[in-house]
Amino acid sequence: MRSHGEDEFRAFVEDRRTALVRTAYLLCGDRDEAEDLAQATLTRTYTSWARVAAAQNPDAYVRRILVNTNLSRVRRRRVTHFLTDRLPDRAGPDSIGVVAERSVLMAALARLPAGRRAAVVLRYWEDRSESEVAQILGCAVGTVRSQTFKGLAQLRKDPQLADLIPGRTQTPSTSDTEVRQWPTTAPH
Repeated sequence: MRSHGEDEFRAFVEDRRTALVRTAYLLCGDRDEAEDLAQATLTRTYTSWARVAAAQNPDAYVRRILVNTNLSRVRRRRVTHFLTDRLPDRAGPDSIGVVAERSVLMAALARLPAGRRAAVVLRYWEDRSESEVAQILGCAVGTVRSQTFKGLAQLRKDPQLADLIPGRTQTPSTSDTEVRQWPTTAPH
C-alpha cells in the first residue's frame, strides 16, 4: 500500500513532467538528455519529497533542482555539445519555417553560458517573474536582471539570428557598434 506522500508525488509528476522535460530541453538542447535531466530531477525530488511538498512554492523548488542538476551535468561533462540543425521528430503538423527558426534559436541558446541560458529560459520561455527566477536560481533579483540582459544582448548580436529579428541585417548597424561619448566639461 502506498503512502499519502507517494500519491502526492505521483500526482505532481503526472501534472508537471511534460513542462519539466520542455524546460530541460531548453536548458540542454537535446531531447534524450532532457529526458535524462528531467528523470534525474524527479529522482532528487522524490528523495526529498517531504521538503518539496512543505515548500511555499513546490514548482519553484523543483525548477531549482532542475537547474542545479543541469549545472552539475554541465560541470561534470566539460564537453561541448553541438546541436544539429534539425529538431527531433514531433507529432503533429509543423511548418518547415517554424522548425528552422526554432532550430536556429535553440543553437543560439546553446551558445549562451549556462547561467544566462537558465535565466533567459526561465524568464522568457517559461514566462516566470524575476522574483520566481531568482528563487529558482538561488540568486538576487538583480542577478536575474543582469543575466537576462546579458543573455538577450548576446542573442541580439548573434549573426545566426539576424533573419529572425525584425529590422536587423546580417551586419551590425552603427548603433550596435557606436560608443557613447560623454561630455568632459559641463555645458555653459
